[in-house]
Amino acid sequence: MVLATTKRYTVTEYLELEERAEFKSEFVNGEILPMAGATANHNILTLKFAARILLALEDLDYSVFTTDVRLWMPDYNQYTYPDVMIVEGQTIFTNEKQTAITNPCLIVEVLSSSTQEYDRVNKFKQYRSISSFREYVLVYQNNYCVEQYTKQNDGRWILTEYLGEDTVLKLESVRFEISLQDLYKRVIFLT
Repeated sequence: MVLATTKRYTVTEYLELEERAEFKSEFVNGEILPMAGATANHNILTLKFAARILLALEDLDYSVFTTDVRLWMPDYNQYTYPDVMIVEGQTIFTNEKQTAITNPCLIVEVLSSSTQEYDRVNKFKQYRSISSFREYVLVYQNNYCVEQYTKQNDGRWILTEYLGEDTVLKLESVRFEISLQDLYKRVIFLT
């Protein structure tokens, strides 16, 4: 019997490959995992959220990053590409090229059917290893639904669910709110 083996990569090898790659991949403890392509709804929701929060925070001490900046989680030996990340104060980059950060206070993921469970469970667990991380927002693509997890002073995470187009999402870690009607404008719900 021949056992198939998966090549394991170092962080340095991954970063070198990623620099030359035609598509993005995540790095999970030695494995390189290609990312799936995004839908039009995913793109609309990511850009709308990023654009609105960027404008709302423009004159405050926050930085907004989108899908081309990686997040490094040393506790899990993992790089991911969250849809939107917010950093309060000084951004901590992993290198001089400023391609990855380590200190978001807020992460937003737009859920897709293929990654929904991974984003809701595994990624959330991994993101919680980041000491600056205080809020996680999950945006569904095919209905007016947003889940918001906020870290309490005692370390517990509280879930607030926003349903329906008349609902207004109010963030806890930054001064920002958006109606779901506005967020989902131009999104075509698929069945």
